Amino acid sequence: MRGGFGFSGGEGNGITRYPIDKIYEEVSFVAYYFHWPHDEIMSMEHRERRRWCDQISKINRKLNDEPDNPFDVFSKR
Repeated sequence: MRGGFGFSGGEGNGITRYPIDKIYEEVSFVAYYFHWPHDEIMSMEHRERRRWCDQISKINRKLNDEPDNPFDVFSKR
């Protein structure tokens, strides 16, 4: 997988595993705000789940009248 994370493979094949604590963090975040079922969120690809997290964060910033942070490189994807 170029430029991404994988869930399979052993040592030396160039594929890294996505940290399980990050998966739980993303799933919890989406479930908390959108109340989507666990299985539906877990069935998403990482990039899709990450994109939903970014969208939820944008919604929260807008609702809280927070200005854009020019140093937040992660929300500029």
